[in-house]
Amino acid sequence: MPEYKSVTISKGRGGWGGPLTITPTDERPLVYSVTGGGIHPVAARIAELTGGQAFDGFKSSAPFDKIAVAVIDCGGTARVGVYPMKKVMTVDVHATSPSGPLASFIKEDIFVSGVGVADVVEK
Repeated sequence: MPEYKSVTISKGRGGWGGPLTITPTDERPLVYSVTGGGIHPVAARIAELTGGQAFDGFKSSAPFDKIAVAVIDCGGTARVGVYPMKKVMTVDVHATSPSGPLASFIKEDIFVSGVGVADVVEK
């Protein structure tokens, strides 16, 4: 069994929310990258530091209850709210704040935005 570690993810420049503490588990091992272009560097960094499994959410899908954290690149209204609505910790690499039809689900304790690689640190 893998030994998981925790990271703290803080909002980046112009970002909103957080900070979040992410610790994958055997039940939720996935660092889900939904950024269209492979594993985003932020997702790769989270996986590297935590021992979580980087997963390309555009090439395949996984159940929400297997996701430790979703890394997204949404500046609009769709993905920005989908993962928080499903109670999945969400990291947006764009500096977004709650908006769109799912804005009520986007809370500081489950969502952080404007995140770059330097905003992911070992806990």
